[in-house]
Amino acid sequence: MANGKGKIKENEVTGRYQASGRGFGFVAPQNGEADYFIPPHRGGGAWNGDLVSIQPAVEAEAQGDRNVAVVTQVLERANRVVIGALERQGKELWLTPDSDRLPRRIQVLGKARGARAGERAAVAIQSFGCCNHVPTGTLRATFGPATSRAAAVDAILYHYDIEKEFPPAVLMAAEEVPQEVPEDALQGRLDLRDTRIITIDGASAKDLDDAVSLEKDDAGHWTLGVHIADVSHYVREGSVLDEEAFTRGTSVYYADQVVPMLPVALSNGVCSLNPKVTRLCLSCIMTLGADGSVLGHRIEKTAIRTTERMTYDDCNSLLSGGNAALEARYGDILPMLRDMAALASVLESRRRARGSLDLESGESYIVCDAEGKPQSVEKRAQGVSEALIESFMLCANECVAKHLCEHKLPAVYRIHEKPSLEKTENLRAMLAPLGYDLKEADHYSLQKVLRTAKGTPEELMISTMVLRSLMKARYDVQNLGHFGLAAEFYCHFTSPIRRYPDLMVHRILSAQIAGKPRGAALKKLTAAAARAATQSSARELAAQNAEREIEKRYMAEYMGGHLEEVFPAAVSGASKMGLFVTLQNGIEGFLPAINLPDDHYQYDEVRLSLTGTRGQTYSIGTLLEVMCIAADQASGEITFAIPGGAAITPRVKPEEKKDAQRGGQKTGNRRSRHRGRR
Repeated sequence: MANGKGKIKENEVTGRYQASGRGFGFVAPQNGEADYFIPPHRGGGAWNGDLVSIQPAVEAEAQGDRNVAVVTQVLERANRVVIGALERQGKELWLTPDSDRLPRRIQVLGKARGARAGERAAVAIQSFGCCNHVPTGTLRATFGPATSRAAAVDAILYHYDIEKEFPPAVLMAAEEVPQEVPEDALQGRLDLRDTRIITIDGASAKDLDDAVSLEKDDAGHWTLGVHIADVSHYVREGSVLDEEAFTRGTSVYYADQVVPMLPVALSNGVCSLNPKVTRLCLSCIMTLGADGSVLGHRIEKTAIRTTERMTYDDCNSLLSGGNAALEARYGDILPMLRDMAALASVLESRRRARGSLDLESGESYIVCDAEGKPQSVEKRAQGVSEALIESFMLCANECVAKHLCEHKLPAVYRIHEKPSLEKTENLRAMLAPLGYDLKEADHYSLQKVLRTAKGTPEELMISTMVLRSLMKARYDVQNLGHFGLAAEFYCHFTSPIRRYPDLMVHRILSAQIAGKPRGAALKKLTAAAARAATQSSARELAAQNAEREIEKRYMAEYMGGHLEEVFPAAVSGASKMGLFVTLQNGIEGFLPAINLPDDHYQYDEVRLSLTGTRGQTYSIGTLLEVMCIAADQASGEITFAIPGGAAITPRVKPEEKKDAQRGGQKTGNRRSRHRGRR
């Protein structure tokens, strides 16, 4: 079939081709219709991810209720560069793609000096092949031994166009920025250097871009200050620093590593709100009522000097009481901390009352040794201080978004649309067999499902189902609201060191403070906001995919040191081929059906379960013990088996939960580096 933008016939449909790796595939139509099944040899040369046009089959060719189609044309190729392992056959060099959804082999043509069989490599596709012609490509880069985690990580970063190193011109520009704030930079700024302002971050954090302050007046009103590093003062529009930050869009975090959006001289230097030194900020200072409502606000260019660099661990310990040494050390901070915790609780209750969804992500973090080798994988739990900072950042983000909208300024909003009808129906079908009744996909119905699941073995799985049913959050210049937070106005304002949309919002606010932009200046800002929204959405998605894929490799390397060991786990999904299981620390893997106790299993697509002829059923939330039998750090695949047909612990049904097992309490004291990603 043609690989170009030919004319699409009236009854044809366009969509993305999804290969199965077993000859057949599916197409998800762009118009939102149900997926079409593409039988073997009807793919028209399409590769996984390609944009294609399809011809729906006539009714006589349909397979039951399944829509069937034939690919008639490839409109846009998705795999211009392919990552895989090199192998040599005689004088010929071939690439075996990492993804089993791509062709089995690609012939490498042209010069490949220094490339060795057994290395992981990137190949630029020259021909996608057809009929009796194999696909071909040219060597772009090699990353080292294909079996190593390091090579896999570098290849993933390359695939998602994430550069570890900054260009020399960008580094030079960053190094030229003074590391101390000169007096003339304070002109026109509100001087808050004598105000008690603190940062609260993880102990290892070095890019401290947000600080908070809180005071209470005699009328019972709160003055909450959220003070954010004024990165826009140093990263000027159109500069090499700005162009590089725009290209990157976001910082990328995995295991113990970070690929920053800005050079360290800025992110960890003069832009970081380090303790007891003068720093430039953009501050959102809000007056809140006793019920947490925002009664008024002002956005100011400020100069601050943080009083203390607090850690989550210390704050949680102070707020829980009983640590005399810390109380003596931070006695002047403790009353404000207690007030902050009280206000944060009010703000959280207010969000919940309006329908904000409390989704348990089950996020894990990887602890590495000095050489970067994974030593443990642990669940990330949110303590009081983590929730406190999250509440204050959300409050500031909403306030700023409303400010931008009401003043009719250009903006980069963080939007999250309501679930589609199809996603709602799919969620309802998955929840029903588990005993959950979802009447509507509104805030309160979803809240009820999540509340009912709280404390049950399937809590994380239910939360994950709900999360996957929601639309993806993204950036847009239109204010479409944030469904997950039940917020009418929302943007990202609080992390300009590591997110470009925040930097763009700061630039717009700064322009307003200097005098509301008009004419050509307004038009320029409006166009810049639109470019930032599009680019940042794309780069965030790339970063999320890369982080997820890389951390799978770290987890596989960790599990490689625990082969033949037995772990408690829960079923998180099912397919005809077996079960997806999740360990208590969040590590995920696959348990093939052939590794289940000796039996034949029937897959139930509606209930997402496997049931054996002897009556044993494995469904989402089923607790079991599994043994790790394989872990491939190159692919990130982890394989489990049930040791000796181990006994299964019955799943607790929602109606049986009552007051038993309230295990969902948030008691940890670490935070995600991705706070505010919503």
